[in-house]
Amino acid sequence: MASRASTISSRYLGASLEKASSAWYTPHMAAASRAILHRIPLVDFVVEVRDARIPLSSGCEYLRNFPSSRHMVVLNKMDLANGSQTKLDPLVVDLNEKLEIGVGSHPNIYILDTPGVLPPQILDGEAGAISDHLVGEYDLARYLLAIVNSSEEYKHWKMLMSKDNEICAEDKIQLSGRSESVSKRKKLYDTDHTQDHIVRDVRKTIFETISSFKGNLEVASELDKLIEAQFMALSDPFHVSMEQEEKRRAVVAKKLLNLYRTGRLGHYTLDYIP
Repeated sequence: MASRASTISSRYLGASLEKASSAWYTPHMAAASRAILHRIPLVDFVVEVRDARIPLSSGCEYLRNFPSSRHMVVLNKMDLANGSQTKLDPLVVDLNEKLEIGVGSHPNIYILDTPGVLPPQILDGEAGAISDHLVGEYDLARYLLAIVNSSEEYKHWKMLMSKDNEICAEDKIQLSGRSESVSKRKKLYDTDHTQDHIVRDVRKTIFETISSFKGNLEVASELDKLIEAQFMALSDPFHVSMEQEEKRRAVVAKKLLNLYRTGRLGHYTLDYIP
């Protein structure tokens, strides 16, 4: 189902991506693009840094035809991507590993460092690489849940359920021996969604909603129903109690995206790697 990422993206983000493109492609990117085009004929070797979560979409289109023997692709954020889907070619390097590039002076060797540049039009996978406000956190979170629901990542959380229950039981025993003031201080941190016990509850909620879903994820309307149910269910582990639905969704979306970007929800590659 991972190959459906592009279809899912166009369904949930199509209109938002079109609106975001004008704000996304800033003047400094346009200037950098012109500089790259102007200097490519003078370059002997290229080190291109891409986002491992979108290893194809984050490629610079101006380097598509640059000789592969003089073109090294370096993948950043490998710890957040699905490693099995980032094997592009022999000249791909993990930026998390040590990378040394020697520079000589006989003859003189110059390095041209460019700012991050992506195409003027935002591609499907690139939605996860731009500022949330350009597309909308709610739309991005719906897109994320669609990807999670269509992947196999959530199945790994089944093994964590029994362990999580044991941990929670231990927490309750320890907490029962504490003073009331300590218990109150602990509750103050319920709004911190990055705590381990909250992340466990979020994973458990996602696992349970997908596992109990009887519909067909290939049918768009049924996938929509699952995602809406997940937004409702995730209000509990995220401790979101707002009555106004729009605000509640916004808070859930923000926290969910944060967990994704810090790797707490698993590893995903949004590009389809055939």
